[in-house]
Amino acid sequence: MTTRIGVVTFPGSLDDHDARRAVRLAGGEPVALWHRDRDLKQVDAVVLPGGFSYGDYLRCGAIARFSPVMESVVEQARGGMPVLGICNGFQVLCESHLLPGALTRNDHLHFICRDQWLKVENAGTAWTSDYTEGQEITVPLKNGEGGFVADERTLDELEAEGRVVFRYLGSNPNGSRRDIAGITNAAGNVVGLMPHPEHAVEPLTGPTTDGLGFFTSVLKKLVQA
Repeated sequence: MTTRIGVVTFPGSLDDHDARRAVRLAGGEPVALWHRDRDLKQVDAVVLPGGFSYGDYLRCGAIARFSPVMESVVEQARGGMPVLGICNGFQVLCESHLLPGALTRNDHLHFICRDQWLKVENAGTAWTSDYTEGQEITVPLKNGEGGFVADERTLDELEAEGRVVFRYLGSNPNGSRRDIAGITNAAGNVVGLMPHPEHAVEPLTGPTTDGLGFFTSVLKKLVQA
């Protein structure tokens, strides 16, 4: 049976089609999920894609966290279901308290779009097992509110518990504390990152295929479960 990966569409989502394509290229079955539906359609994992949910008028992800689908996502994530939040999806995970911290305006106050080098810090999550610790990958980055912030105690806990999953290499693109590009929860099933792996899954469109490992990782994890 093909592993089913749900991809949620919020008002303003713009990378949901790309995320579903990435799932398909990795060998999974993408399932479209609508933000107003609580039914997750028996998916095995969920991706919250990038975009501008509700236009980000209040605070990135602050309104999307109250969507009916997020009640089910939060419940299932706390039960162990793998959940990946990309860009705006990362913001939604933080606002939903599945991940700590918050995402704020880039320190230079400009939208940024570029290919970004990342260092893999944790290859033990449900979404990163096809990478190796210390591996350097390149995926596109595009954000205006991508600066990860948290208090010093939270940052120290993330570091001590190995929950920093990715770090920016080279110049910090948005002012994220300690160059953090992605984090995970304590269980390793929920991962959020600001760069866009779904845009680096095939040679035709991506600078690399380095992003495909996110989707092959979770498929292998689910087959083994």
